[in-house]
Amino acid sequence: MQKSEYEVLKLENQLCFPLYAASRKVISLYTPYLKPLGLTYTQYLVFLVLSEQKRMTVGEICEKLYLNNGTLSPLLKTLEKNGFLTRQRSTADERTVLISLTDKGKELLEQLKEIPPKIGNCIPIDEKKALQLYILLYEILHE
Repeated sequence: MQKSEYEVLKLENQLCFPLYAASRKVISLYTPYLKPLGLTYTQYLVFLVLSEQKRMTVGEICEKLYLNNGTLSPLLKTLEKNGFLTRQRSTADERTVLISLTDKGKELLEQLKEIPPKIGNCIPIDEKKALQLYILLYEILHE
């Protein structure tokens, strides 16, 4: 049997597709928990990063989340408008913008702690496979 000249284009031959589809599926699991809180998944990720440090630069957040400034800045403006965080120019270098959670943001962070255990139970993969997947995905990200 002769291979089609479009064999290379078949969806089943694309490693990127199951990564994309799996990502969308996992993100959709978060929606019922985040929507009532008024957050998108990407905004949720900002909260996760800010839970690690009290204050971060926009650049540090971009680096942690593999996002560019053009994607992150409007998202941060929305979170600031909603009272969850502050954006302040650094006194040492006014080109640097420092991000930190407000009291309202810290209160929301407390509610967000309940989400990971709920999501963890929604993904049908054993712990060993989850660790292998985690390692493989970070190999791709750190390339």
